[in-house]
Amino acid sequence: MPGTRKLGRATDARLAMLRALVTFLLENGKIETTLSRAKETASMAEKMITIAKKDTLANKRQVMAFVTKEDVATKLFKEIAPKYADRNGGYTRITKIGPRRGDAAEMAIIELV
Repeated sequence: MPGTRKLGRATDARLAMLRALVTFLLENGKIETTLSRAKETASMAEKMITIAKKDTLANKRQVMAFVTKEDVATKLFKEIAPKYADRNGGYTRITKIGPRRGDAAEMAIIELV
C-alpha cells in the first residue's frame, strides 16, 4: 500500500473506498474529496497508470483486480496510459480548495494532468 494513512476505516473498507475513488478519477478525470483521501487516491492512481503503460496480460489482470469497472480499465490501457508514455510519474495534480462547510475538513480536487 502506498501510504500509511488509515483514514478512520478498517482495512477492507479503506481498500474499497480507494478502489472506488481511483475508478471514478480514471473515469471522469477529476474528483473532489478531502485532502488526505486525495493524497492516497493520487498515489494509487499513479501506480495504476504506471502499470498500464506496459500493455501485457499480467498488467491487465493486475489493473482489473483493482479497478472496479471493466470499461474504465479498457480506457486506462487505450487512452490514458498512452498519453503518459513519455512521462515518468506526475500524472495527477492535487489542488486545495479550502475547508468543507459542515466540518471544516480540508478539501481538494484531484485531476489527471
